Amino acid sequence: MPGLPDLCLRPRDLRRGAVLTMVFLVCVATAAGTGCWHTAEAGDEAPAGAVAAARADDPPHRDPPGAAATADREAVARAAADAVAEGKSGKKAAQEVVSRSGDRWGTVYDQGEYASFAEDLDGHWTGVGLWANRLRDGRIEVDRVQPDSPAARAGLRAGDRLLSVDGQAVTGLAVADVVALLRGRAGTRVVLGIGRGGVDLTETVHREQMRSEPVTVRRLPDGITVIKVTSFTRGSGERVRDAVRGAPPGGGVLLDLRGNRGGLVTEAVTAASAFLDGGLVATYDVRGSERALYAGPGGDTTRPLVALVDGGTMSAAELVAGALQDRGRAVAVGTRTFGKGTVQMPTELPDGSVAELTVGTYRTPAGRSLDGGGITPDLAAGDGAEERARAVLGGLGVGP
Repeated sequence: MPGLPDLCLRPRDLRRGAVLTMVFLVCVATAAGTGCWHTAEAGDEAPAGAVAAARADDPPHRDPPGAAATADREAVARAAADAVAEGKSGKKAAQEVVSRSGDRWGTVYDQGEYASFAEDLDGHWTGVGLWANRLRDGRIEVDRVQPDSPAARAGLRAGDRLLSVDGQAVTGLAVADVVALLRGRAGTRVVLGIGRGGVDLTETVHREQMRSEPVTVRRLPDGITVIKVTSFTRGSGERVRDAVRGAPPGGGVLLDLRGNRGGLVTEAVTAASAFLDGGLVATYDVRGSERALYAGPGGDTTRPLVALVDGGTMSAAELVAGALQDRGRAVAVGTRTFGKGTVQMPTELPDGSVAELTVGTYRTPAGRSLDGGGITPDLAAGDGAEERARAVLGGLGVGP
């Protein structure tokens, strides 16, 4: 395999202006998809790719900060090597070791899955345009459907049960395995077995090359600019900076991180830098050695800012929210975030598969662990959270 892509963590000290080649593998919650995490699971067939993450509306048990279990890297590699020598699957043997370790964020990818993950972080992928959850009983449920995708045109909708892909039953499979079945070459046909309202249906769709738009901008009449960030794929951080620079003078910004399942930490730091002028964004440790992430200089430090968060705000998105909250730069409005704050590092195995194992944790500038507890907003708001956020900005002097 031609080297691990730059989405992997290369441990080093980070100074202002440095480029961080690391990914906050929120979307790499594939422990959820491998049966070692027993709460409801969610996985993306879109920008979270061949991975899994927890549902925002059914949060898992939250371990206390610092309680993340880790798998022994040497034991994982040894199990894979022994399996390969016996003519067995190195990936399967490695995953069994990871599962027994209790490392809920650890997982093992084959070469194709890892390549798909890298593709996802570029914001494009080939598939049918649906997100799927694995429920506690092993059923696979459609979580949402991308507009104007093959799945959308076939009439699939959230809440449908996904029963089979090309005749293969998917109930009980890991989400990553379901995603692998949905993937393929653009233009190829895939037959989906769907359950809806007690009726079984069959839909035939064709895979397409699709792209996501991770950052969208809306201008409201009261001088507020809404910047919605759905994921931190490549280029998203600079798009946030451009949106802030283009906001009306004196207007406020509503940074909407709801449902953001994370992505690249480099992009998250760039996004935070749009509102900070240097200084600490987060610290993280790798096997007991502490390192730091710093914002770049020159961000807008005066414009009123509210960060919207919810239970679907995960990982790199939590890093941004926590930094802006701790630095006194933003008022956080919404519900408590997911609480995924661990560092994974890749280990290439003898058969070419890649094990992502937990090696450390992240903390906010004030020293709060992101893992387990998440970010508690300054102002709790569920339904109508955007209206509450706009009211907060009004109290900060934005608007007529």
